[in-house]
Amino acid sequence: MARARTTRHRAAPPQAAPPAAGDTELETLARSCTRFLNGHGPRGAEALLATIPVDTEVDRYGAGGVVAELEAEVASLLGKQAALFVPTGTMAQQATLRVHADRRTSRSIAFHPSCHMETHEERGYQRLHGLFGVPVGPAHQPLSSASLDEVHEPIAALLLELPQRELGGTLPSWDELQDQVSWARGRGAAVHMDGARLWDAAPFYAASNGKSLADIAALFDTVYVSMYKGLGGIAGCCVAGDADVIEELSVWRTRHGGRIFMLWPYAASALTVLRSRLPLMPKYYEHAVAIADAVRDLAGVEVIPDPPQSSMMHLQLTVGVDEMRARMIDLATTEKTFTFSRPFRSEGPALQRFELQVGDATLQLSPGEVRGLFERLIGAPAKNGSGRRQRRPDVRRDR
Repeated sequence: MARARTTRHRAAPPQAAPPAAGDTELETLARSCTRFLNGHGPRGAEALLATIPVDTEVDRYGAGGVVAELEAEVASLLGKQAALFVPTGTMAQQATLRVHADRRTSRSIAFHPSCHMETHEERGYQRLHGLFGVPVGPAHQPLSSASLDEVHEPIAALLLELPQRELGGTLPSWDELQDQVSWARGRGAAVHMDGARLWDAAPFYAASNGKSLADIAALFDTVYVSMYKGLGGIAGCCVAGDADVIEELSVWRTRHGGRIFMLWPYAASALTVLRSRLPLMPKYYEHAVAIADAVRDLAGVEVIPDPPQSSMMHLQLTVGVDEMRARMIDLATTEKTFTFSRPFRSEGPALQRFELQVGDATLQLSPGEVRGLFERLIGAPAKNGSGRRQRRPDVRRDR
């Protein structure tokens, strides 16, 4: 660690299935592609090893070296007293919420039904830590203050995900976010951020409200940030907060088996991409908005949210699975352009949702070129009478 400055479980939605594997044929074709629609391009060993400087100072059991350097830098960026590097986000968030619960009389954690802890972690928060989930609001709508007002039991912590990945990267307005935090404070609850993609969300609040990363983080007791989602490091994450909370979290990292002999390859990669790609996040965000402007008038394409509120978005396409797959293969084969390996989610036989994460590779494609790719993928003309909407970064549209 480096320093810079009893309730009942509510009914929850069914546990989500594990993430589907990518399409083997498409992923094989990707190796011969020269253009990539998503992210930073291929994540092969050569590219990832290049993010580890040869003069990296190693750690020992997570102490010292580049691990301490990364922790101090993240704590400073987020305006927190301390930060801790943890090998996985699953470990980090469960342990952090355990710390908050142990300091309070309640064992209940309030979160949106699409929360990663609820849908992808086999209820580890309950089985390992004796915590109880309190899902708040409908799964298909962003978490709201109105939904929080329907919670009538004591809670230890409120978990807020910024942005909400399952909803295409949706973010609350700054005023709404403050209201949600105030709701928790008024009940003596801690406020924790699932900021796996906080780096991607920060430009929205900078553009709409002039807020920095530290301004956003100041609303929260603890903040979890991923070092590979959006940034493209190898793996791992950091949790930032008050020094005493992070000190206690480090004990739980050991109890979870996360205090491995050397963490330096992960931390070195994380520090490299943090320094190189964090300054590019505003550019990724602007490109995401421009892409949405370019494709929204295509028949059979819905941008979610519209306009994008981070450097990611979901695109819901009216197209069959097999038809879409054949066209993705055709683009990879004839144009050497890799689009997607699979749908993010299938909404029906002829309705597929895809996730677009803007990164270094996406910047190499102009909005017009991206539009051309989607024209190839769905073969749809422009919508009659539809105009291009003006970007309003401080307003979230209902879908």
